[in-house]
Amino acid sequence: MEWIEDITDDEFQSKVIERSRDVPVVVDFWAEWCGPCRVLGPTLEKLAREYEGKFILAKLDVDRNPRHAQAFGVRGIPAVIAFRAGQMAAEFSGALPETSVRQFIDSICPSEADELFESAETLPADRVAEREAAYRKALELDPTHQGAQLGLAELLVGRGETAEAEPLVANLVPGGPFAERIDKVASKLKIQESAPSESEKELRKKLEASEPRGPVLLELGKLLASKKRYPDALAALFEAAQSSPDLARGEAKELMVEIFHIIGARTPLADEYRSKLARLLY
Repeated sequence: MEWIEDITDDEFQSKVIERSRDVPVVVDFWAEWCGPCRVLGPTLEKLAREYEGKFILAKLDVDRNPRHAQAFGVRGIPAVIAFRAGQMAAEFSGALPETSVRQFIDSICPSEADELFESAETLPADRVAEREAAYRKALELDPTHQGAQLGLAELLVGRGETAEAEPLVANLVPGGPFAERIDKVASKLKIQESAPSESEKELRKKLEASEPRGPVLLELGKLLASKKRYPDALAALFEAAQSSPDLARGEAKELMVEIFHIIGARTPLADEYRSKLARLLY
C-alpha cells in the first residue's frame, strides 16, 4: 500500500527527508527478532491505513539498514521518529498502546485548520473571497493559527480594513517560515494607520508655504506610502530627513525602513535609499 513502505538506508533521503516536505513521514525502526516491534508495527500500519495518506509510514529494518538508526541515535527498538518539512518533528520508543500512538500521530499530522490554510494558499490571487472564507474557517477551528491569521491580515490590510487586521497582526510571532510576510504586513498596517487625512493636493499646497518643510514632507511621505507610491514616498521622506536631524534619526527614517520591508530589503530602490540615508546619518 502506498501509505506503508519498507525502505532502505539508501532510500532514506528521498523517501523520508524529501518526502516529508510534502507530507509527514513516520519511520518505524524495527527488526524481525524484536517482540515489542511485532506489537507496535501492526498498530502503526492500522493507523496509516485509517488516516489514508495524512502521513506515510516508512519501515526500516535496523539489522539490514543500521546507518540511519545510528545517525539518529536509536538505542533500542521499537523506535519511532516523525519527520516534517525535512526535519525531525517528534519521537518515541517502546510499544505504546494504540491511544498513545494515535495521539502521537495526531500531533504531527496536519489539522483541519492546517488543511484549510494550505488550500487557501494554493488558490489563485484573484479568488479572494474563497481564500478569505478558508482563512476564516481555519481560525474558527484554531483561533491561534499563525498562517490563517497572517493570510487574513494580508487580505484585510490590502483592503484598508485596519481595525480588524490590527489584532491579527499583533498576534503574529516574528520569525519562522513566515518572517518576511509578517514584516511586510506589519509595515503596511503601520503605514496605513499613519496616513494623514489631508489630500495630496492640500499637502503640496501647504508645502509651498511651509518653513521648515520637514514636517509637511513627512506627512506627504506617509500619504504617498499609503497609496503604494513607494518611490515618491521615499523621495519625500528622504527630503524630510535632509531638512531635520531629528526626522533623519526618527520618524522619517522609521517610515523609510517600513517601506524597505514592503518593497523588499535588497531591491535596487531600497538599496539606493538605504545608502542615501546612511550617508546622511553617518
